[in-house]
Amino acid sequence: MELGFSFFFTSVMLGVGLAMDAFSVSLANGLNEPCMKRRKMCGVAGMFAFFQALMPMLGWICIHTVVQYFQSFEKLIPWIALALLGFIGGKMLYEGITAKCGEEGQEECKGVGFGALVVQGIATSIDALSVGFTIAEYGLGEAIIAALLIAAVTFVICMGGILIGRRVGTCLAGKAGILGGAILIFIGLEIFITSWF
Repeated sequence: MELGFSFFFTSVMLGVGLAMDAFSVSLANGLNEPCMKRRKMCGVAGMFAFFQALMPMLGWICIHTVVQYFQSFEKLIPWIALALLGFIGGKMLYEGITAKCGEEGQEECKGVGFGALVVQGIATSIDALSVGFTIAEYGLGEAIIAALLIAAVTFVICMGGILIGRRVGTCLAGKAGILGGAILIFIGLEIFITSWF
């Protein structure tokens, strides 16, 4: 395949489409942690970018090796995303509702941990495995370039989500965790419901 305008445009548009769930979760993370430092913001956006690049590559590998196994696993993707995002969102909701007024300042800056961030990255990017079908005709080099473009677009979009979430989270103070948790649960339900229609 030739690396022309069409290739780059398609890869960037794939990145934009795939990054929407990650954007929403980044927004929720920014809401939950309005005092997030720049280094952590880059780490959060980088984690989402990593998984958004990894999943299409795994899908591409599956297409070129074990297609029949991947097709049976594909039915589980919405269930996995719903369970992971529902769990994290429910935990954020619970912590936001049960936080006492005196603890709000501490809770506000605690934010998402590394383990939860990995789970969020997997949950928001697992549907990107299907993109392996879309890029199946690409050679290995083109698939890697497409994955890197998807990662770059995701990183920029997620940084925007975190910045917006931080600003709004500062305004909402202690109730931001509740809104962030509700957003995560909604995204999980949206992934699950749209997979059936």
